[in-house]
Amino acid sequence: MSLLFKGRPQGVHSTHVGWLQRVQMFFLSHIRQALTSLGDLWRAPVASLMTIGVLGLSITLPSTFYILVKNAENIAENWQQASEITLFLRRDTASKDANQLVTKLGLWPEIDGITFVPAEQGMQEFQSQSGLGAALDYLDENPLPDVILVKPSSQHTSPTAASKLLEKLQTERFVDVAKLDIKWLERLYGFLSIAKELIYAVALLLFLAVVLIIGNTIRLNILSRRDEILVMKLVGATDAFIHRPFMYTGIWYGLFGGLMAWFAVVLLLWWMSGSIDALTAQYNKQFDLTGLHFEALLIMLSVSVFLGLAGSMISVHRHVRSIEPK
Repeated sequence: MSLLFKGRPQGVHSTHVGWLQRVQMFFLSHIRQALTSLGDLWRAPVASLMTIGVLGLSITLPSTFYILVKNAENIAENWQQASEITLFLRRDTASKDANQLVTKLGLWPEIDGITFVPAEQGMQEFQSQSGLGAALDYLDENPLPDVILVKPSSQHTSPTAASKLLEKLQTERFVDVAKLDIKWLERLYGFLSIAKELIYAVALLLFLAVVLIIGNTIRLNILSRRDEILVMKLVGATDAFIHRPFMYTGIWYGLFGGLMAWFAVVLLLWWMSGSIDALTAQYNKQFDLTGLHFEALLIMLSVSVFLGLAGSMISVHRHVRSIEPK
């Protein structure tokens, strides 16, 4: 606090100004200081663009990887065939018992669909696809059992949930063998889990670097305006009034950095869409990248504004308070 105004109440006396006017003056003061800080950025375009670019690119990298990983997870979760369970019934199971089992399993909430393949139909499909043809006619009896194909619901397509459903189906009375070939899907989920942890680690390091860079930028602004801050404190300006322009500078950095990150992510995903379409065409699949919606934009802007504000707050509280008139 200023030595010249020691003991004097700071700010406007509430007895002279009504509460409505005080609220209006409060918001007008914030708007004026926000516009002033924006004007300071405009008057130093090169330095401002460099800081905004660092913040935007730091958010672009983890955001792009995160969207790609989330889309890969959606593909794995929606790939119902990978988690399809095959139930081989006992050879002595009667048709009536098999139909009762199909009806019973259709009532389970964990199951989304059931396909019953009788032994005769299975033999016909095997003859047409195996190439053995007439050679199978020499068999005395059909060696294939009745088969039930179980498609789990979307909540039970993950490796853990599908494995639990497999164990439950194995205990059914007429089931001889229950098979679930999901090893590759387990490896995929493991890879995605490692990728997510790596993204979080990289994002944390980049966000910390952004906070330090913005904090150093604000520190240089404070040092360049040291004389101005001294004069303001001598005439009785409050610490909050002095802090606000630097706080709004950090917010502007964060806002523009978030917008830059958003456009960079859109550009990168658009550039990669050709390669992704070429890859999915080999599997006769149509795949569209998701995640570029309004909610994602709000999250990116919120994160970037928070980083800018955090960097400015650290620098302001450390350096502005150390500037005192003697």
